[in-house]
Amino acid sequence: MLGSRVVHQLYFLILTLILPFSAAYQVGVNYGTVANNLPPPHQVVNFIKTKTIINHVKIFDTNHDILAAFSGITGISLTVTVPNSDIISLSKLSNARSWLSDNLLPFLLTTSIRYIAVGNEVVATSDKTLITHLLPAMETLTLALHLANVSRILVSTPHSLGILSGSSEPPSSGKFRKGYDKAIFSPILDFHNRTKSPFMVNPYPYFGFGPETLNYALFNTNDVVYVDPVTKLNYTNMFDAQLDAVYSAMKRFGYGDVDIVVAETGWPSAGEPNQTGVGLDYAAAYNGNLIKHVNSGKGTPLMPNRVFETYVFSLFNENLKSSVSEQNFGLFKPDFTPVYDVGIMKTNKVYTLQLL
Repeated sequence: MLGSRVVHQLYFLILTLILPFSAAYQVGVNYGTVANNLPPPHQVVNFIKTKTIINHVKIFDTNHDILAAFSGITGISLTVTVPNSDIISLSKLSNARSWLSDNLLPFLLTTSIRYIAVGNEVVATSDKTLITHLLPAMETLTLALHLANVSRILVSTPHSLGILSGSSEPPSSGKFRKGYDKAIFSPILDFHNRTKSPFMVNPYPYFGFGPETLNYALFNTNDVVYVDPVTKLNYTNMFDAQLDAVYSAMKRFGYGDVDIVVAETGWPSAGEPNQTGVGLDYAAAYNGNLIKHVNSGKGTPLMPNRVFETYVFSLFNENLKSSVSEQNFGLFKPDFTPVYDVGIMKTNKVYTLQLL
């Protein structure tokens, strides 16, 4: 006769074994809404929660219907976004406090909000006024959170890889664009270091491949494709090379320990006629290999053993985007049918324990 303590331990073990094996994965997705055929937020959230292993979601605004739909949902964290058009206003504390009260505070008790992304690829706009107000807005929102006694939400801003100079190859020579390095990125990195918030980047090998580097961009080879002549480190995929170039630029200012979050990356499943390297097989290869890679714990050649929180772009195909390829970055169609399989659907495995 088994004692009650042993029975309890076996019961707990069985529960653990029937949980999805993917529970330890860190899979994020961008939930964009530039479409006129998407299901309502409560259906989307229920789908994410019950059918997928996605546990981080990034939205491009503070849509109250979406925030309310995530109310009471455990195990999924949210990143919300301040539109670029609001950045200048939010550099003023009174406006930042009002924005927080109007958009986030009503949801904090029941919705897990992890990051506020201030704008999106602001430096890429080349709008000097906007760029100079970016860090003040981040600082002011952080202060507004502190004054509201909110400590769990961190503030950041996603950058395109256009922040790097054209000479950021090999990866070890990565540096920020001249004119922005000391004036913009050194203070931003100091902010991240002080607040323990991550530096967010949007690496897209899709935008950087050529005919001879397609497999390198898709993680489709285990062969060494590039050797950094300075570090002698080997690269088998373009994603690692891009992240290491960002890391090298950060390290030049002494901030190599600041966390990096991949706020966007993806590959379209359809494109314009005769567009090379675009299609279902290419998108499935990139995103499927990406998810395996970032969850492997291997890190990159310059950042071994680091796992990067990574948000795939995007959850749905969005039919109001401006080009065919932009409309087809989604993992799912609006009816929740997978566009292709990247291994993020929940599967349970049950093991029978045999008592001897």
